[in-house]
Amino acid sequence: MAKRSLFWVSLVGAMAMLVISIAPAFLTPQVAQASSHREAPLISQDPVADATDLYAFVSPEDPSKLSIISNWIPYENAASGPNWFRFGDDVLYEIHVDNVGDAQDHIVFQFRFKTKIINGDTFLHNTGVVGENMDAEYNLRQYMYIDKLTYPADGSCKDQALSNCPTAVRTTIAADKEVAPANVGAASFPVYPMTAAKVVHDLGNGMKVFAGPRADPFFGDIGSLFDLLSIRNLPGNKGGGVNSFAGYNVHTISMQLPINMLTKDGTTPTDPKGGSSVLGFWITSSRRATTVRGALGATSSSGNWVQIERLGMPLVNEVVVPLKLKDAFNNLMPSQDYKLIQAGTIPASIILQPELGTLLTKLYGLKLPSGDRTDILKVFLTGVDGLNQPPNVVPSEQLRLNVAIPPTAPASASSLGVLGNDVAGFPNGRRLKDDVIDIELRVVAGILVDPTVSPNNVLGDGVDFPARVNDMTNTFPYQALPYSGLLWGTSGQECKQSLTNPYVQGYGGC
Repeated sequence: MAKRSLFWVSLVGAMAMLVISIAPAFLTPQVAQASSHREAPLISQDPVADATDLYAFVSPEDPSKLSIISNWIPYENAASGPNWFRFGDDVLYEIHVDNVGDAQDHIVFQFRFKTKIINGDTFLHNTGVVGENMDAEYNLRQYMYIDKLTYPADGSCKDQALSNCPTAVRTTIAADKEVAPANVGAASFPVYPMTAAKVVHDLGNGMKVFAGPRADPFFGDIGSLFDLLSIRNLPGNKGGGVNSFAGYNVHTISMQLPINMLTKDGTTPTDPKGGSSVLGFWITSSRRATTVRGALGATSSSGNWVQIERLGMPLVNEVVVPLKLKDAFNNLMPSQDYKLIQAGTIPASIILQPELGTLLTKLYGLKLPSGDRTDILKVFLTGVDGLNQPPNVVPSEQLRLNVAIPPTAPASASSLGVLGNDVAGFPNGRRLKDDVIDIELRVVAGILVDPTVSPNNVLGDGVDFPARVNDMTNTFPYQALPYSGLLWGTSGQECKQSLTNPYVQGYGGC
């Protein structure tokens, strides 16, 4: 019960402080105009650079390793031929690791992609049946390249993004690794599960990586929540919601790495209170500062990489950041957060009286804690004492994980994470089945101040698990196979009749 109370007391304050941290970013614009994503106006125009979710957790099948899952490209329709979704060849995708707690990335994994067309004289994605070994008939292929960056020993570039640091120590850890293909349909990829399994790449030294389409694991009734918080079946803890992400794919970049590859002292911590036990994560996408478009579809890009997307903790830019600041937040590095808090440019009142809380009161008559909401502080900016706060932490918004806390057996894990007395779950990292919408609704409703107030302590959106949750696995890369283009949108008896092929059954559009 003490751990549960600590979690809630921390979470509400953090959301308030977070808005303070990002608001000044609007007043201190970066050097270039960014592109876009669905949580902010600009990134919503640039789906291939759009990060949808970040997950980080100690691997349940091997507690000496951790898994980092970054998902991109929202709302992928599986039947999207002739040009199926793929990663952007002109986008730099990055996973950042802070293993010190100083709001700076000390390790960065960079991912670049290159598309190769085998036969440009056909409109076909594949010119025939493609087996598990990626036969020559697979016409439009994509390859992945991975570099690991660390700061130089001389301390240069300390306040500069590693991607733009000319003296960064760069190590290539993978090249020419095939990306999983689109799940076009059973005629094209009759053994798609085997085909996709072939591109789970073992990089040696305990590292694995997978990139390609998967069914979107995020779950929530976004249709109702953004319609003035119209919870369909109040108070939202007994189902009745509609999963707005069911039926859609995303593109994932998933890594599994030895924990001692990421900690600052090269150890695998076993003491949750140890000085190297907490790691912080966030992901970004960037484009070159200048792009020139020429005749016949020719393009060229030059200049520094400009960050256009940032994602650490879930739902921050979606429901905390006001519209006028959303694009600026995506352009901001965590190392800037605390400096902007100290500047005090934006009044604290915009968070101490959160808009979401005001809506809950006006629409449903809920009684929320009175006065300034100082019950929101640690979870988003510093981590929680005794759970996932590193020593001498510098406040910044990122997803923090205590790698010395062993994973909960999947069958016993609580989707409410720490709130459900499961300290291996959100906000201590984030697992695929953690119900972050329910958790954050209850936080805003005041559960950290008084966990006994009902219905505030049971609020939810009525969606409690991912689509096709039974198709997920407990081993890397975890996420369910992507929806099939052939079967996308089918339902009922038609769908059941289509699922006669044993390789298709269970992961089609049903």
